[in-house]
Amino acid sequence: MPSFKELIDLASERLGGSVLYANDDFFAEKENLIKPGPAIWKEHEYTDRGKWMDGWESRRKRTSGHDFAIVRLGAPGVIRGVVIDTSFFRGNYPDSASIDGVSMHPNVTVEELLAATWRPLLPAKKLEGNSANEFKVDVAEAVTHLRLNIFPDGGVARLRVHGEIVPEWNLVGGLGNEIDLAAVENGADVLACSDQFFGPRHNLIMPGRAKNMSDGWETRRRRGPGHDWVIVRLATEGSVGRIELDTNHFKGNYPDAASIEGSIDGQQWSELLPRTKLQAHTRHYFDDALQDRGPFRQLRMNVYPDGGVSRLRVWGVATEAGRHDAVVARINSRMSVESELRACCGATRWVEKVAAGRPYKSWDALAETSDRVWSSLEPEQWKEAFAAHPRIGEQKSGARWTAQEQSRARQASEGTLRELAEGNRAYEQKFGHVFLICATGRSADEILGNLRERINNDPMKELQVAAEEQRKITRLRLEKLVM
Repeated sequence: MPSFKELIDLASERLGGSVLYANDDFFAEKENLIKPGPAIWKEHEYTDRGKWMDGWESRRKRTSGHDFAIVRLGAPGVIRGVVIDTSFFRGNYPDSASIDGVSMHPNVTVEELLAATWRPLLPAKKLEGNSANEFKVDVAEAVTHLRLNIFPDGGVARLRVHGEIVPEWNLVGGLGNEIDLAAVENGADVLACSDQFFGPRHNLIMPGRAKNMSDGWETRRRRGPGHDWVIVRLATEGSVGRIELDTNHFKGNYPDAASIEGSIDGQQWSELLPRTKLQAHTRHYFDDALQDRGPFRQLRMNVYPDGGVSRLRVWGVATEAGRHDAVVARINSRMSVESELRACCGATRWVEKVAAGRPYKSWDALAETSDRVWSSLEPEQWKEAFAAHPRIGEQKSGARWTAQEQSRARQASEGTLRELAEGNRAYEQKFGHVFLICATGRSADEILGNLRERINNDPMKELQVAAEEQRKITRLRLEKLVM
């Protein structure tokens, strides 16, 4: 079974990770915890505070309690394992350590983090000095920040936090727009490669351009037949629009040529980019040359015969299946999923039961549970969900997607909007709840016609009609969680 260390380091400075706070870093600075390279030792190096150490080290604690540091991850994600590295800390390492997590906005202040309610991710574990202490983590929720607790004090050289990125799609424009499907920050991963002797495969999808030749994927010199290759799992299933292949800094060791293939399942491959000559130290762009634009879930880049590539960018648009998969990942991994679900449906019982059904294996499983739970609710619970909606043509505070859903209705003439307002009042007087309709894509005149027709229903029939409209709205809003 693959080691969790094969996964992305979520705390990496290259992703934007940062050590925001430590209650004590008297001997060695907290920022050292997530330095990219391994810790080093300087035999005779001292500062005015004591021995120079390449890590985070607190003073000897003479009071009750323990020391801790807070790390903002470079990208939110589900943690699968951590490495608490005590390299060169032999007589001054902590006796044990634990890790807590929290999910908050990336710009949250230190004061808010100190006051937050943290969830245990790793219980206290005994540490060994001058060692890479590896621990698996078995918590399914994604977090944005970690708190490393050391008992009672001491030094840690490096902290590595390996896991799977779960993007905040609403912060980067949503999956309705073109994105870099191969970007690590969007959840892409490099599954395998033929060789990575000089440069790790994950460098290929890191943010920004490579800083030097070591910041790319590079194979050894091939002395036999064949060619080297690397397989990238895209952030979501998507259709490809354009590709960038960057050989930045590779001048005497770039591949002679490259080709790219795509696949849904990693079994059957089709040609996306035919074998194409490359140049040294160059950003290569491909658009018209693309043969098959997908949809794809994986790409295989072949380099002939060997060499180094610094970055691969794959610009495209997520498919419906890709968006659905992203919704499931989001629902399964949210630490406080109730607020997400309440934005989709205001019935408390529906929120509780759908949250309790996690984890979901597929979009179909999530959608089926949503529909089944909704149909099982009592009429008063349906009406609780209706009450969370504004009247058609009006804005309600906290209604997250109302403006978008009613965009066509809001373009109506003053006369039509006035008739809608009057019809809403008459409807509410008769039925005791707001007139509910799945308004997405409907004009005000269509909605007004529907209102005039439904106001003649008897209360029980109309309750069933309104409930079906809420079911459709809920389904659409679940999809919008990643849009």
